[in-house]
Amino acid sequence: MSDEIGYVYVRVADAVEAEIRAGRLPYGARLPNERDMGTQYGVAPGTARRAVQELRDRGLVVTLPNKGTFVTVRQGGESGELPGADS
Repeated sequence: MSDEIGYVYVRVADAVEAEIRAGRLPYGARLPNERDMGTQYGVAPGTARRAVQELRDRGLVVTLPNKGTFVTVRQGGESGELPGADS
């Protein structure tokens, strides 16, 4: 992660969003769990948890209890509903 001033969780969310927009995390892809995401981005699991919340707030992912967090944006930027994703 960079040394820019700002919240670390926002930088992590921005990095994941870039992966989604670039198609490296396609529609329906499952995000790593918080511990693995923390390791991947060099942050604490709590920071990864806050980044996932930010991604949910941006409408890019949905978290299904006991299943995980999944990308809900298709190529081209349109959001879709994952099967079994009840809000």
